[in-house]
Amino acid sequence: MRARQMLPAALAVVALTLAAGCANGSGLRVEGAEPAPSTPTAPSVKETKGFGPQETPDPRKTPAVTVSLAQVRLKLLADKKLEVFFRDILKTCVVVERCMTRGKTLNVTGSKYPQLVVYIHVGEPSFNYGAVLMAAEPTGPRRIWGLQATQTKISASRGGDLVVESGVFDAADKVCCPSVTRIQVYRWRGQQMILVSSQDQKGD
Repeated sequence: MRARQMLPAALAVVALTLAAGCANGSGLRVEGAEPAPSTPTAPSVKETKGFGPQETPDPRKTPAVTVSLAQVRLKLLADKKLEVFFRDILKTCVVVERCMTRGKTLNVTGSKYPQLVVYIHVGEPSFNYGAVLMAAEPTGPRRIWGLQATQTKISASRGGDLVVESGVFDAADKVCCPSVTRIQVYRWRGQQMILVSSQDQKGD
């Protein structure tokens, strides 16, 4: 008889305990449990150093690299495939700033090593006789392309091609002023630059 009277009371206590747990929304709580760690936020493009896997470097905005023109000269003179005309200029050039000028830093090969344009001239830098493209590799600058031409200006397209503008002289042209502008586009194909287009534009 006593047991029958105590059973409803015990059930009432259990029911009240469960109701209290549901009321605060926490259910059963384990003491000392750590909250689940939050997922780290991926760094933004500005926070990421270098070129990430989803980024494509703009060849026109590649940061400048520190390459010594004196080192470039020595590398070029050691290159057996260097144009004879360039070699003759560099052999007699003791002060490199008088025969070499640093151009833009590009990345037309899609490499992690950017490339530096170096113009070759005699005397006045604005009137050059062509240029070379030097890859700034850990072992030193390495020539990957060169062109003998007059008054060259070299840049890169957004698509990653090398754009070369040069002057072409007619017989009646003055030394300062070529009457034809030649625009050539080169594209990197694995191991070398390939000429993909060339167009001459007659001046006014």
